[in-house]
Amino acid sequence: MSFGQQGGPQSQWDPWKPQSQQPWNSGGGTSPDWAALAEASEARNKRRRLLLIGGGAFATVAIGTAVAVAVVSAGGDNQGNPTSLPSAEIPSQSASAPSFAPTSAPPPLDPKDFIASAKKDKAPLSPDTFFPGTQLTEAGTTYKKGPTADTRNCAAAVGGTLPKILTANGCTRLIRATYVRDGIAVTVGLAVFDTEAQAAKAKGQSTKKSFVKSLSGGGVKPFCESGFCRTTSNSYGRYAYFTNAGFTNGENVTPKDTPVYKTGDDLAQFTFDQIRRRGEVQASAAANE
Repeated sequence: MSFGQQGGPQSQWDPWKPQSQQPWNSGGGTSPDWAALAEASEARNKRRRLLLIGGGAFATVAIGTAVAVAVVSAGGDNQGNPTSLPSAEIPSQSASAPSFAPTSAPPPLDPKDFIASAKKDKAPLSPDTFFPGTQLTEAGTTYKKGPTADTRNCAAAVGGTLPKILTANGCTRLIRATYVRDGIAVTVGLAVFDTEAQAAKAKGQSTKKSFVKSLSGGGVKPFCESGFCRTTSNSYGRYAYFTNAGFTNGENVTPKDTPVYKTGDDLAQFTFDQIRRRGEVQASAAANE
């Protein structure tokens, strides 16, 4: 039995088309196709997911392309046109950096200043301060200490042309000490002046005929009272120092007698070191005040 169509052909209903309509028969017609509705909903969700994935991939590619273009633009040839940037004035360093007044550490104290004049050279002065102990070792050689002497009459402790020289230049004190080794003796004389200039002048005026008198006694036989001995002279600060070295048996000293020369040189070096150390000690004490 067939049923005729009323009002034209039956419309094709599509749930996603707004103009389509589902036929409805209030008088007991067919019920909605629920399976078809579910399949349609699943298809719609699937299309939405594909669209989202495709859009994200396109966005990623677009961003990557933009970054690559920016890098190429910024890192092009050194002679290419620079990227146009907004200009801005950068303040100079002198305008932004704080300025400070120049400072410097005080110079170290010069030890020689403390032995250059009597005004600053205030350390104790005696034979024991310059020639301490009972012996000394210089340049690997040990010398035994003999007698010492200290006088304010400088001319009385020297000979030859030296008495006149020391007196003319204002010598205020002369300290002597004798050292011996293997039949050789040496007396070193330390002349004290008020200024460095006086000591330097006295040293400059001394000659081979200027010598300090040898000092014997206390087990040291007389030496250099006659004949030939080897003498030296020098100065440092306000001090002039002289050596007189020879044999204790009275023999004359010749240029071949190198042990005698060494003895005189060793005692001259020791005396110089003692004067310099005197200045260093006083400079150090003044720096710590």
